[in-house]
Amino acid sequence: MPAVTVPNPLVLPRLQAVAGDAVARPVGRIVAAHHQLEGAGFEIWRPFPGELSMEEADPFLLLDQGGPTNYGPDEAVGAPWHPHRGFETVTYVIDGELSHHDTNGGGGVIREGDTQWMTAGSGILHDELPTEAMFRRGGAMHIVQLWVNLPAAMKFTPPRYQPIVGNELQLVTTFDGTSLLRIIAGNVGPFAGPGLTHTPISYAHATIAPGAQAKIPWNSAFSAMAYVLTGSGYAGAESRPIGEHDLVVFGRGDHLVLRAADLPANDAAALDVLLLGGIPIREQIAHYGPFVMNTREEIVATLDDFRRGRLGVIPADQLAPRRFS
Repeated sequence: MPAVTVPNPLVLPRLQAVAGDAVARPVGRIVAAHHQLEGAGFEIWRPFPGELSMEEADPFLLLDQGGPTNYGPDEAVGAPWHPHRGFETVTYVIDGELSHHDTNGGGGVIREGDTQWMTAGSGILHDELPTEAMFRRGGAMHIVQLWVNLPAAMKFTPPRYQPIVGNELQLVTTFDGTSLLRIIAGNVGPFAGPGLTHTPISYAHATIAPGAQAKIPWNSAFSAMAYVLTGSGYAGAESRPIGEHDLVVFGRGDHLVLRAADLPANDAAALDVLLLGGIPIREQIAHYGPFVMNTREEIVATLDDFRRGRLGVIPADQLAPRRFS
């Protein structure tokens, strides 16, 4: 798992040791992701929505893990042109590379460790496809996409595109140097990631060395979840077993406890997890495919806007079917 790594985590800024009277967040439930096909036929694992609903995941709407997959030459696939309205998409590339185009003028190549933060807001069309180099040669691909909801007052905010390259992430380690955290957005303890968010959230990728325990400070006002990308271990002070594609939903408290197995499953080098949480919006959700609004009437109006080209028009040079960018 390349993502962003450092030869020696001990040179990084460190989180402070958790105080003796700090309250560890208990494990509320563990949800297994379901497996399905998306886009032009790539496999994803989706922990929510499903057994965990959009309302329960609030302020998040969807989490998809694509991979890890090894493509042969001319096999890699992506997501051709499609619309969005009413939320933000956050694409984090752990392995491989994608190219993005959108009808607001945003775009570029998203490489290992990079994040593409796209605010769909009032409406946008975009695609995410393997680069020609990735398609022709094949190779490893591992991508995560998170959908972040927007409150009703911001559903029609102008679209925005944020390219966050890997070397811009805030890298920190736990006080004992056994875990590496890549902070994409929001705060973990006193450290902040580069992502600009409309909704108050924190989003990070943690790598926990075999046998190590990580005690990670977490905003007590935020929800808290941990999703296992690879490896295996234990969640909470109660040491609930967790493995690949498990989503841990934590209760209230001020820090998270995660421990990697001495020998992580599937020959993984460590326990790799996504950490995410935020302040719930607590508004009605109405959704239809790539549109997330607050009422059925708004969905009907959005479909009409899409048919009339008000969410954007695909450039003429992009209309031909493509398997790569």
